[in-house]
Amino acid sequence: MGEYRGVSELQDRSPAQGSAAGGAAPETTAASGQPKPVLAAAAAKRANASVIGMIIALAVSIAAFLPIVLMNPAPKSDGYRPDVNVSAVAQNAAGVAGFTPAAPEPGDTFRANYARWESGTASGVATWEVGYLTPKESFIGLVQTRQPNPTWLLQQTNNAPVTGTRNAGGLDWELRDSGKGEKSMVLVHRGTTVILTGTAQLDEFSVLAAAVVKSLDSSPEATVSPSATPSP
Repeated sequence: MGEYRGVSELQDRSPAQGSAAGGAAPETTAASGQPKPVLAAAAAKRANASVIGMIIALAVSIAAFLPIVLMNPAPKSDGYRPDVNVSAVAQNAAGVAGFTPAAPEPGDTFRANYARWESGTASGVATWEVGYLTPKESFIGLVQTRQPNPTWLLQQTNNAPVTGTRNAGGLDWELRDSGKGEKSMVLVHRGTTVILTGTAQLDEFSVLAAAVVKSLDSSPEATVSPSATPSP
């Protein structure tokens, strides 16, 4: 019976009593009652050293790239605007065009972003082409040829129907408008057909069209080619 009571007393002891008997127990968490890990001083020192090293490395990287960023500032919000000399390109193209390409000067508020001669390998119609950005940030493309045909004309005007005429530069231009944003003005003058197409307002079309007429009238060529008038 003595041994039985001894065993029972050991079994009935609480954890607190056992700790008191056997020495200090590990620190426990309040929620789970599990032992709380204790980070050794050496391990804590190594962890802090790693964090500090990462911060230093990051600071060094920023210091190395900062001068490069400062020396290469971001472009201005208006972006790159090419400086195209339309007159110079037109003079170079005149030799192969067989006519003097129009080089309109609608003013400083219009900006040419391309000027080129297209041999017409794909379409069969050789053309002189110039693109203009308008003062209201719209676009008008100029196409000029002495070899037009009805199919080509419809393609250039996006199959838009004829909706009337508009006078510009003292001449009546044919106006074509599908009502979907883009519109075209077409002129047959001094042996070539000129088409202006874009999303700009008609007042901007008129400014460019007047400049085209002025450029054509200043050309030394005055012969009219029968093929320049598109068939109905």
